[in-house]
Formats: sequence, structure tokens, C-alpha cells
Amino acid sequence: MPREVFGADFAFLPRNEILTFEEITRLARLFAANGVRKVRLTGGEPTLRAELPKLIEMLAEIPDLDIAMTTNGSLLTQLAKPLADAGLRRVTVSLDSLDDAVFRAMNDVNFPVAKVLEGLEAADAAGLGPIKVNAVVKRGMNDHTIVDLARFIRDRGYILRYIEYMDVGASNGWRLDDVVPGAEVVEMISREMPLEPAEPNYRGEVAKRWRYVDGSGEVGVITSVTQPFCGDCSRVRLSAEGQLYTCLFAFQGTDFREALRSGATDEELQALLRSVWQVRDDRYSELRSENTQGLRRVEMSYIGG
Repeated sequence: MPREVFGADFAFLPRNEILTFEEITRLARLFAANGVRKVRLTGGEPTLRAELPKLIEMLAEIPDLDIAMTTNGSLLTQLAKPLADAGLRRVTVSLDSLDDAVFRAMNDVNFPVAKVLEGLEAADAAGLGPIKVNAVVKRGMNDHTIVDLARFIRDRGYILRYIEYMDVGASNGWRLDDVVPGAEVVEMISREMPLEPAEPNYRGEVAKRWRYVDGSGEVGVITSVTQPFCGDCSRVRLSAEGQLYTCLFAFQGTDFREALRSGATDEELQALLRSVWQVRDDRYSELRSENTQGLRRVEMSYIGG
């Protein structure tokens, strides 16, 4: 979220436009009744939400629901233990480079990479594992730091996922030339730390898994640009104010907040969910071409990862 846009004077959504914890939990419970087994809190930055451990505690009461979170790690030193105590099981931390200058340039943030590393240690100490680290790779920006990051993460027993630079939203100046294919990333790492393919943990897993030949861990690549996986996608995204999206590259959602606040019954909400899911035909990554250029898309800071 560029600082020149989202500065101190930016008018964010009024609190009454954002779903309450009770509304989020109600929807999560209904989604779970329809087969959802994993809830991931993303952002923006989820740790900025006041009283976040309380929401985790409420979600943790839903049977057979795996609760995870993706975060920039900036507040994990304070929140890792309270979140774990509340019922958070796993955490994924965004870390595009160990080089402080590269990290700041990639993320336009004013806190040091050391703070993220401290957050990783806090998450580890709190038992939020296996810890995953996400790194977006952009050619000419951080591709020269790929191997160093892989070695660092491997040595600490975390799981690293490299993500091809994607055209989420319309404000990141995306160009195909900026994309470093996942195959190239794997080749770079394997030259110094040999890798071999690993089977996916489950159908629909977005990362292609590779394990180190010496048994020291694994690394993954998410190749939504060069090798799309739309056909196996089983994800749905609920925005902070209750819009439901069936694709990361969506331009329109379905308003669940209005349904919630107009007195819809559980049965009506479930029917709305099914009506959206059963007709979904999102294939943006497979169709990515001149036909998708200029389309209005929801920004990553709004829709989450």
C-alpha cells in the first residue's frame, strides 16, 4: 500500500462498514458446514485489526477448522504468543529479501528486515509451525538474493515459497518482463543446493514442492503466471466489509454484509454461498493475455493473498 496514497490522512473505512467478529465467525461457521476446512486471515495486514486474538478464539471454536494467518511479521514479536494461545495454528510471513535495502524497495515500508526476522523467531517460539515464508520475485529487484534467502530459511527449518510476480490489481505497474519463472528459481537454487520434485500435500495445493536432495527441507514455487492452476483452485476470499470473491484477480464480488445485516437466515446465507460457488468459472491466469489487459481488478491490499 504506497505511502504516498495511504498516508496518515487517508480516510479508511468507517468501523461500521467492516464486518464484526461475530459476523465473520458466523460466516466461517456456515462455510465450514459446506466443506471449508481452512480459514486464513490475510490483509492488508491482519495484525493491525484491534483485538485480533479475540477473533482467533472465536474461530477456534468451530470444529475441524484449521486457522492460519499471512502477515508481514511486523507485529509478531508482540502478538505471536497471544495468537497461538487463542488458537492460531500456523503462520506465513512475507519476506522478499534478506537485504534490507532490497526489502524496503520491494515493500515500500519504513521498518527494517531485522524486525521481520524477530517476528519469525517469536512465531517459532510460540509454536506457530511449520512456519512458511512467502517471497515474491521480481526481476531486477530481488532475483539476485534468491539463493541467499533459500539457504537462510532452510537452515532455520522453515518452509520457503517463491511467488511469481503477479498482476494483482492495477496499481503495481506489472509487466511480463518482470516475472522470474518458477522453473528459473528452482534452477538457481538447485545449482548450489540440489533439489528434487516432491509430491503435493493435497489436490489444489498452489505451490509446486521441491525437496533438498540432502533431506534438509523443502522449497516451493507458486507459478500462477507461467503455469496456471485455475482448474484445481478451491479458494474463496471474504473482504473486510463482506464482499465474497472467487478469484484473486476478481473485479466484482458478492455482498454478504448486506445479507447478514438484512436478517438473512443461516439457510439463506448458505444458499447464497452455494449460488456463487456452483457457477464459478474463474480462469484469469489461464486467459492472461491481451484480452485481460486493462481489466479493473481488486487490489492485493484489499483482497488478501
